[in-house]
Amino acid sequence: MKKILIVGAGGQIGSELTRYLRNIYGNSNVLATDVRECRDLGEDGPFEVIDALNATQLASAVARNNIDTIFNLVALLSAVGERNPQMAWGVNMGALINSLEVARQHHCALFTPSSIGAFGPTSPKDHTPQDTIMQPTTIYGICKVTGELLGNYYNLKYGVDTRSVRFPGIISNVTLPGGGTTDYAVEIYYEAIKSRKYTCAVPSDVYMDMIYMPDALRACVELMEADPHKLIHRNSFNIASMSFTPEIIADAIRRRIPDFQMDYYIDPVKREIAESWPNSLDDTCAREEWNWKPEWDLERMTDDMLRVIAEKVAAEKE
Repeated sequence: MKKILIVGAGGQIGSELTRYLRNIYGNSNVLATDVRECRDLGEDGPFEVIDALNATQLASAVARNNIDTIFNLVALLSAVGERNPQMAWGVNMGALINSLEVARQHHCALFTPSSIGAFGPTSPKDHTPQDTIMQPTTIYGICKVTGELLGNYYNLKYGVDTRSVRFPGIISNVTLPGGGTTDYAVEIYYEAIKSRKYTCAVPSDVYMDMIYMPDALRACVELMEADPHKLIHRNSFNIASMSFTPEIIADAIRRRIPDFQMDYYIDPVKREIAESWPNSLDDTCAREEWNWKPEWDLERMTDDMLRVIAEKVAAEKE
């Protein structure tokens, strides 16, 4: 990667990935774009307002800036998508097909994240294999499966260097979540610091895979820098870091904040989505094909999350 374009840079992943990539490849070599103005992303590097659904705008940015790598991060997330499935399909698939076509025409590598949401209730729940049945029951998951198949198709048919990971729920102390089923795992830390209590929308005993943002960002770069001849899979790699229920993460917080309390007010849509997803992923292929290995576990992440959020809350009060 030498000249990078990030599409959807204003989202949860994109806002942090932009700075992460600029630290590695240089500020001027990472062009951040979003459908809305993001002034903070333009402070230390180039930024343009681009609608990913406008293929002409996207192609122009690639040509003008000699882009060789595209990160397409545009997506309406799971819970939001269920409220407006037609919009979710239009946005998620429109941005993807435009990114694939521009990558094909301009000979770019393309990263598009998939998700644990690509699996469904008929997939194996524990240690879900890399290659298995995928019948998601959300429009978000349907978009992700379709995206995986399209990425594989463009690689086989046109030789486009497509790469992808199936992200678990992503936990960040920088950017707030944007309407996903796993949002509770971020919100719980903020409320533990602010009010010492949290009402969870996901059932207490539902396991879901999660990953801390530093590992998620590192996975993006390590995969895109991997030797293409060693990559057997182009339909998106399982990556795993930690798996827990709401009660397990609450217990981890109580070990540090003993008076923290959590109750439940279950969101039926999030319950249905969460229960359809895997408990844990088998990431053997990622480990073997590009040496993936997580660095963060629940205990270390909890220490870091609570420390950083406490500092942020204190700063806001000053």
